[in-house]
Amino acid sequence: MPRNHRPGPPPRVSVIVPARDAMPGITRAVTSAMEQTLGLSRLDIIAVDDGSADGTAEELDRLAAGCPSLHVVRNAHPCRGGAGGPRNTGLARATGDFVFFLDADARLAPDALRRMVAMADQNGTDVVLGKMVSPDGRGVPKAVFRHNQLRTDAHTSHAYATLEPCKLFRRSLIERLRLRFPAHLHHGEGKPFTAAAYLNASGISVVADYDCYHLGPGRRASPGLADRVEAMRPLFETAARHTRPGIRRDTVMRHHIRRELCPALRALAREDETEARDRFLPELRRWALAHCSDALFPTLSAPERLMVHLLRTGRFDDLLSVVRNAKRDTRCGHLVEKGSVYWLHPFFRDPDAEVPDDCFDVTDRLPVRHHLAGAGWHGRSTLRVRGRAAIDGLAADPEEDRAELVLRRREARDEVRIPVEATAEDDPAQFAADVDIAAGDGGTPLRPGVWDVFLDVRAQGISRTVRFGNRHDDGLDIGTARRVVAAGPGLRARVTPYFTSPYRNLSLDIGPAPRGAPCEVTEAVWHPSDKGTLVVAGRLLPPGTPARGRLLRLRAEHTDGRVLDHPVRFAAGHPAGAFTARLPVRDLGRGRWTVTLAVVGPSDQAPGRTAPAAPVPPPARLPGARWVRRGRPYYAKPLMGRGEVTLELRVAPVRLLAAVRNRLRLNS
Repeated sequence: MPRNHRPGPPPRVSVIVPARDAMPGITRAVTSAMEQTLGLSRLDIIAVDDGSADGTAEELDRLAAGCPSLHVVRNAHPCRGGAGGPRNTGLARATGDFVFFLDADARLAPDALRRMVAMADQNGTDVVLGKMVSPDGRGVPKAVFRHNQLRTDAHTSHAYATLEPCKLFRRSLIERLRLRFPAHLHHGEGKPFTAAAYLNASGISVVADYDCYHLGPGRRASPGLADRVEAMRPLFETAARHTRPGIRRDTVMRHHIRRELCPALRALAREDETEARDRFLPELRRWALAHCSDALFPTLSAPERLMVHLLRTGRFDDLLSVVRNAKRDTRCGHLVEKGSVYWLHPFFRDPDAEVPDDCFDVTDRLPVRHHLAGAGWHGRSTLRVRGRAAIDGLAADPEEDRAELVLRRREARDEVRIPVEATAEDDPAQFAADVDIAAGDGGTPLRPGVWDVFLDVRAQGISRTVRFGNRHDDGLDIGTARRVVAAGPGLRARVTPYFTSPYRNLSLDIGPAPRGAPCEVTEAVWHPSDKGTLVVAGRLLPPGTPARGRLLRLRAEHTDGRVLDHPVRFAAGHPAGAFTARLPVRDLGRGRWTVTLAVVGPSDQAPGRTAPAAPVPPPARLPGARWVRRGRPYYAKPLMGRGEVTLELRVAPVRLLAAVRNRLRLNS
């Protein structure tokens, strides 16, 4: 079928919508493409009707009558498979720089294509993933959409975990590889196409800060085992064809063995035994022998290793017995022996089964249950970290199995181990560990840098080291533990505990304290009854310094050099020099303002002298604020990332049109 030509420059995106009996969702799907902020003049919408009998064809004609960018194509001979055939028909007519495959029961958010095209253009990438969301709680990929990724690949990101073709593809990549969909498949027809594109792309981008693609209701019937096995064949063939033997191929094959092969083996329990043994198992065995390398095999879980071992050795009866009793056997206990832990499956060391011990080794896979309860200062320079930790399924001896908090400095080989102390007799998993900033590294101060926090948990001679902090109490604000502390004789350090992005693990940012800082900030919040006023609380340094004779001001400094000072009030009779100050942000001019605390007085006017300043650390959860000035709404937004030295505020009038669009998007 000839491609569609039209005057003017080629469109940026060809949106291909396969449709078969797709009422009423097809209206919303096509309309969402027509309403893209990228603009209809830059779009080529190709709706392929694959023999519909429910009014889909008539609805597409109605929509096309009012939209010159929408082209309706009818397959004269409807495909017997899934959406692969109609997508191929659309590809034959596509002329855009990019192609996007839109399902007939899904929809695009208004700004989705503009954002994805911009991401591809700016980073020179061939595939762009837009964040997927589900209206009915259906499972969608989450790990890959934790944060925007300008440029990544299939091997170093979670992109390969989402193989559905609802992505933006550069058309030159599709044509160079001559990619097309398997037209005969009823299930999973998009996965080989996406896998080949991933493995050959010059780069992959991810748009995670905008809900780009809204899935449909997902009422499709679950595929039978025959369809699943048929869909696996082109997947393994694609992965083998587009990778070379080695670590990268093993990474890809491991995904398919865990996501496709092993679930198919588990489904054998519901199949007729003769058909399973004669029809499915021989082909599954060929794939396991060809694609599960000796280097890949140990990376599987113990149940997966057991099934794959029995499959590769052709012991089909034993394999069927294992999958039928899988639920019962997961409750088997463990054997701890010579520093290793083994799953006590009935086949373990059964002389008749003859299965190697390696198939049952779970030493590196025992889950560690850990929880961060809090972190606060204990003394002048010691950060006390509290929590719980235990190796699941193994009882620890409080006297023999002493866990440790492990600090590792990034981009260096520095490692500091700190013993933890049990804090509850009835719960040995509860612990506290004291991180002494001044003497934690063998009696010397911890060096400046970012220290990531791990836990080395031990039980019965088994040691498991895990990243710590991503499981913590709801509402825990680790930012309140920021402090300037004594880090040795005459030395002070700025310590900023924070949760990393996107995984929310605990880290410590240790840096030099601002010279001559006269005080430290303990809290910064918006005034409860006046959202345009920032309230800052703190105390003088060193701790215990009396307020008498000290003149402090809360200082806001604009990027153009303007400086505004506001008074600080000390708590009457407070021995530690506690104070509060209010910053009327609503009175500040538009632009970026840096907030500090400074000593002011006659001595500050000497030539070349700058008032000593203390940072106002940005709280981890300080929201923005809004107010009305002279009839126009304004806002102040904290500029926060990771471990800034001091708070910065952006003050500007609210863009009413953008605010209305955001409100409509949130309510849609």
